[in-house]
Amino acid sequence: MFQLGNTLVSEEIIENDFVCNLTACKGACCVDGDAGAPLEEKETEILVDIFSKVKPFLRPEGIKAIEEKGAFVKGEDGDWETPLINKSECAYVVFGDTGIAKCGLEEAYEKGITKWKKPISCHLYPVRVKEYTKLTAVNYHKWQVCDPACQLGESLKVPVYKFVKEALIRKFGKKWYDELELVAKDHLKSHP
Repeated sequence: MFQLGNTLVSEEIIENDFVCNLTACKGACCVDGDAGAPLEEKETEILVDIFSKVKPFLRPEGIKAIEEKGAFVKGEDGDWETPLINKSECAYVVFGDTGIAKCGLEEAYEKGITKWKKPISCHLYPVRVKEYTKLTAVNYHKWQVCDPACQLGESLKVPVYKFVKEALIRKFGKKWYDELELVAKDHLKSHP
């Protein structure tokens, strides 16, 4: 771990490679698991505010789950998260013609309907952020469904932190990311 400002960052985001391989995994991270996407407090309000705008982009079963449970729910760990359909896929997930899971929130954003892309936890994945009183931990989350992404990232030589560059800048700012790049260069020189 190394410290950047008030963040503690795992070297794993520098040392591991990653590029989503949707043709292989079909967007399993939006479908598998036992909890919804983690949400920041301010994102819960955004989901409520934009629901009517994103509703046309969602599946009927997603709309039903959101209308019954709410735009967000409190998870078993006590944190906010997106609601699930049948304790499986995220209520905001949609499926393309090829069966690949996509985000209905992101589709609305890409069409210019909303100004909010999607939860930062989804945008950052496979990076997970945990807020503590004085520090924020920035870690690499390993999940078997992402093995094809690790293989593709390795073949393309794209480290995790570069794959999620836009999301890291969105979360921590450009200055923080520039510092991360300097640390990464130094780290890779001493740990080839």
